[in-house]
Amino acid sequence: MPASEPSAFIVAEGIAPLPPELGRPVLAIGNFDGVHRGHRAVIDAALRLGRRLGRPAAALTFEPHPRTFFQPGTELFRLTPGPEKLAALRESGLDGAVILPFDAGFAALTADDFVETVLKARFDVSGVVVGYDFHFGRNRAGSPAFLQQSGARLGFEVEVVQPMLDSGDPVSSTAIRNALASGQVGHAAHMLGRPWRVTATVIHGDKRGRVLGFPTANLRLPAGTQLARGIYAVRVHLDGRSLDAVASYGRRPTFDNGAELLEVFIFDFSGDLYGRELAVSFHNYLRPELKFDGVEALVAQMHQDSAAARALLAADRG
Repeated sequence: MPASEPSAFIVAEGIAPLPPELGRPVLAIGNFDGVHRGHRAVIDAALRLGRRLGRPAAALTFEPHPRTFFQPGTELFRLTPGPEKLAALRESGLDGAVILPFDAGFAALTADDFVETVLKARFDVSGVVVGYDFHFGRNRAGSPAFLQQSGARLGFEVEVVQPMLDSGDPVSSTAIRNALASGQVGHAAHMLGRPWRVTATVIHGDKRGRVLGFPTANLRLPAGTQLARGIYAVRVHLDGRSLDAVASYGRRPTFDNGAELLEVFIFDFSGDLYGRELAVSFHNYLRPELKFDGVEALVAQMHQDSAAARALLAADRG
């Protein structure tokens, strides 16, 4: 049963002593990109341990993502950029989140330093919960077993959560990224525990959709996004409403083969969305991006795509 949302969610940044509301916490530690079902198993274990010990439970996470620090020239496909990750952590029932800056100084900490100076001296943890594959400290020398030994020595409890399996394979952020990159949005949603969602700002396009009878909200997705090009049944989340839509992600090969863009046609909607921030959740992959011989063939296919998206989304609501 999902945890209820806490009455207050406290975000603490840096290694300063924690506010009293998060005093002597149980910390679920990880990057938590996606806050997927595997992450939720770690979070739920931290919530249970916090209740048993009578202490608040919080996530300890890192920004930027460590891979961004170690591979600065490579754009990482973030399933949940910072604000979205915090929103998902808030919804998980935790009392708060602690965000540590992942910089050169932090990367240089040994595993012992992390445990003794950060977990114990700074945060005075009552307990720690990690996944089975959690490694930390310089050269990733710290392991779950090392953390358990350190907790026994320093007086805090440590729980290690075994992998959440999906068809025999561990649920992971990498597996979800791979699913999205191949258009398997349903499989990604199964691993996430919810449809994958992206947030971006509506920008001006070439207005071609309006001429064709399908006015679209155009969004440039965050750098590093690796979503399969194609047509999707989606929902747009706007002003507390969830609106059914069909979306195309790609380079418009029938026209200009330009930069990748998400073009969203919201059913039965009219209004000016330029400059608005939209959240779009992906529910079904309809087909790959295609190049058509002419506008008439494209418009006919767009009508078919819209009908298919409407039917799939209606069945999903039913």
